[in-house]
Amino acid sequence: MFLKRVSHLPAAILFVLGLVGVVIRRNLLVIFMCVEVLLNSVNLTFIALARYLNLMDGHVVAFFVMAIAAGEAAVGLAIITTLFRTRRTIASTDWRILGG
Repeated sequence: MFLKRVSHLPAAILFVLGLVGVVIRRNLLVIFMCVEVLLNSVNLTFIALARYLNLMDGHVVAFFVMAIAAGEAAVGLAIITTLFRTRRTIASTDWRILGG
């Protein structure tokens, strides 16, 4: 029983680290990686909950989250690459140029 309760602790630690990274960082690549850490922590939570409840639903949801994360990675890296090519910087203060 103790191991089942502790399985949420790494997910919580990863979520807090990802959230802190998104909030305090200025580099878009680091922010992007922190968002991926957030998604992975949610996946870990889904899988731990599914294992605790002996259901496959968490595994299925985690699979869909990974698929969405892959699409987000492709589009996000394309946007970051385009921003770097136009402004020669990937600082988060340059995001306002994409607003129009």
